[in-house]
Amino acid sequence: MTIGESELVAMREYDVPRELVFRAWTTPDLLARWWGPKGFTHTFHECDMRPGGTWKFTMHGPDGVDYPNHNVFVEFVQPERVVIDHLNVHEFRVTATFESFEGRTRVTFRQRFKKKEEFEQAKPICIEANEQQLDRLGKVLAELAS
Repeated sequence: MTIGESELVAMREYDVPRELVFRAWTTPDLLARWWGPKGFTHTFHECDMRPGGTWKFTMHGPDGVDYPNHNVFVEFVQPERVVIDHLNVHEFRVTATFESFEGRTRVTFRQRFKKKEEFEQAKPICIEANEQQLDRLGKVLAELAS
């Protein structure tokens, strides 16, 4: 994890082709299995996977707290990139890029906050949450590859 000006960047390598990683990011049923930190589940209310499409869901925390989320899909470049704007609570943009090498895929997960004060507030939580999310993605990818 690296920390920049209002931005967190996490990288992970997976032993799967990038087309499979792109599928995990763009298939609602798969996305629901890994998005968010460890122990969270989801209820998707709307998931219109196209540029400009709305993604509304509730994250259910392991402590029983519900977290409503409102996002808009900004860009899909198959199989290279997905860009999502998170519009409620803390506003930020997630840019996920997928680089192929030797049959493996390197995922770079960038989370850039709109406001520096919101970044500073969310940073301590997001650092660990983003790593847990990438762990969860890895488990789903391993299942899909087997």
